[in-house]
Amino acid sequence: MKLSAENVFQKLLNEEKILEIQGQIRFYLGNVDIVVKQKDVVGNIMQEWLEGWLIKNGIDFRTNSNSQMPPDFFLNPDDLTCDLLEVKAFNYDAQPGFDIADFNMYQSEIVEKPYMLHVKYLIFGYQMTEDGYVIIKNLWLKNVWEICRRMENWPMNLQIKDNVVHKIRPCVWYSENARYMPFNSLESFISAIDETVFRNPKTRIRSGTWLQNFKRNYFEFYNVKLNVPRWSDIEDSFNR
Repeated sequence: MKLSAENVFQKLLNEEKILEIQGQIRFYLGNVDIVVKQKDVVGNIMQEWLEGWLIKNGIDFRTNSNSQMPPDFFLNPDDLTCDLLEVKAFNYDAQPGFDIADFNMYQSEIVEKPYMLHVKYLIFGYQMTEDGYVIIKNLWLKNVWEICRRMENWPMNLQIKDNVVHKIRPCVWYSENARYMPFNSLESFISAIDETVFRNPKTRIRSGTWLQNFKRNYFEFYNVKLNVPRWSDIEDSFNR
């Protein structure tokens, strides 16, 4: 059975009742059986749980052999350019702490594979009780630009070490009090990436042609001509 990412999302909410159930993570070794109470293991477990859920429900998928890049699941095994699903999870009592992607790999990947921009992000916000019960407090299905924002000195929220960009980090997209708002479109997200390619010493050599190459390949794939604004013209629009 083939389902889109939106279908999976709705099935989890309406049929699985994911926001009304709870579970535990158990570990068996020999004759010792424990309940895992460390919150930081839940994120990885949720991806494995979803894979089991897809199998149990007879939903078609293929997993991605490249764990460094999205998506986790191809929901259309016959066409690996559509119905792409990435799974993320975070402790709902804290801010989202997951990585979206390695920036240097991502900016290169989306030029060659523009459909990667349309990966859907299925995000579990969970809590764990003192006795180890896991509860899903919220579930979102988002485009990548809807969970990204600018930061004070860079066009994107990034992990930066020694002035070198490493990971793209998420924003608190569900907060009304955050200092910066999420990007409001694919085009604004691309504008921020283009500016980051220029500012990042590791990718600056590509900055002269990066946007041109990206727009050409996107048009060839989707027959859509993107109108990407200059970052300097839009950066202040994402301040609160």
